[in-house]
Amino acid sequence: MDILNNLGLGFGVAFSPLNLLVAAIGAFLGTIVGVLPGLGPINGVAMLVPIAFAMNLPPETALILLAAVYVGAEYGGRITSILINVPGEAASVMTTLDGYPLARQGLASVALSLSAWASFMGSTVAILGIAAFAPLVANWALAFGPAEYFVLMVFAFCALSSLLGDKPVKGALAAAIGLAIATIGVDANSGVYRYTFDLPELADGIDFVVVVIGLFAVAEMLQMLENLLTGQKVEVPPSERKLFNLKELRFTWWTTIRSSLMGFGVGVLPGAGASVASAVAYANEKRLHEGKDPDAKFGKGDLRGLAAPEAANNSAATGSFIPMLTLGVPGSGTTAVMMGALTLYNITPGPVLFDAQPALVWGLIASLFIANVMLLLMNVPMVRVFASMLSIPGWLLVPGILAVSFIGVYALSSSTFDLLLMVGIGLIGYLLRKMGMPMAPMVLGVVLGNLMEQNLRRALSITNGELQILWSSPVSVVLWSLAALVLVVPPLLRKRHARRQKAT
Repeated sequence: MDILNNLGLGFGVAFSPLNLLVAAIGAFLGTIVGVLPGLGPINGVAMLVPIAFAMNLPPETALILLAAVYVGAEYGGRITSILINVPGEAASVMTTLDGYPLARQGLASVALSLSAWASFMGSTVAILGIAAFAPLVANWALAFGPAEYFVLMVFAFCALSSLLGDKPVKGALAAAIGLAIATIGVDANSGVYRYTFDLPELADGIDFVVVVIGLFAVAEMLQMLENLLTGQKVEVPPSERKLFNLKELRFTWWTTIRSSLMGFGVGVLPGAGASVASAVAYANEKRLHEGKDPDAKFGKGDLRGLAAPEAANNSAATGSFIPMLTLGVPGSGTTAVMMGALTLYNITPGPVLFDAQPALVWGLIASLFIANVMLLLMNVPMVRVFASMLSIPGWLLVPGILAVSFIGVYALSSSTFDLLLMVGIGLIGYLLRKMGMPMAPMVLGVVLGNLMEQNLRRALSITNGELQILWSSPVSVVLWSLAALVLVVPPLLRKRHARRQKAT
């Protein structure tokens, strides 16, 4: 009954005219932020913080605005990922793997509408989880120390093995390149400069957005430019259907539910983020179906490969509010910005927030649900509008996307060096694509490399270098066991399946 009473209080706050208007505006702006390559939810939210404070918005209204932008950006990132193979934001990288092939098969509108539904389901599962299990899940997240986070990253890399497909050597090399990129910059523990080549601009490392935009936007545009100059044409036919059908909904239903729950679990862990959730969810679905399901075609346009990362990244993004609200620990970079916004109002997130500011907390939870419904109603009817991007001629599309990408990267730090670095990474990504190198393992290496190293260093510093801490807790033991199963079981199942086929 307490939950129902609290939700009643929350919806009373959320349904005020001002908060409804703010949620709608935030959802729309968030979608635009997600569509623009390089901008991302962190920058979108950060740009609105001073505006919300300057307008003297009440704290619950300001938080509703920022949360709606955050969730909207997770929706919007899928649009360019599907249509032109350029992730709108970091968590949409995995969406390109099957979203773009579906668009090239004439299913752009189907992919857009199905991904909107998966995003809606992911956010809905996470919102229900916040309302029902926030204190319980927060206590579970406290069990994750540096050692447990390191083992979680090991598990993610073991799950990466399913992304390597029929090119294990090239995939492993791509992941190693990603890890190498993650080591650039000043070592946070010793202060030593690593691989900076005496360039002060590399002291803080290479920003993830620069890497993603270079590998995807610039490299993809160079590929399109090559096709234009050589007369080759990558056909992306117009969509015949506007929406997915019931058969496709049933086909992806359990994938969506599984990935939503998995994304919520990852999102609750402070610092893990939506990018990790989408990668793990995609790898999990690929491992479950490939080799056993004759209809599985992950990487070539499988609807489950589209639904899994979209459900997971939205669920993780929404789930990251739990550690922020209950522990005072940011669950992601974007929620860290939101915590900063709350401090402007002299509000400190933490265990007492639910008792001290119930209207703010439950108003936020109710507004997340309302914004989620608004985003579904915005995105599904507009799939044909989004799909019309495919009719833009290449000679206009290439410079337009490059211009937006340059603006997004320059907005990060106002550095021309980042622009040159993005172009250099794009050229390298273009050459690697020509050699058949997969981009997803490289991006995952960049995402997880820094987290993995920092948590390993912290864990070892606690015990003066004793490795035993890495398997001393029940959580670590479970994660090590799962990592071993992920590596051993799929090859055994594939061999068993091959023997059965040979026998028949």
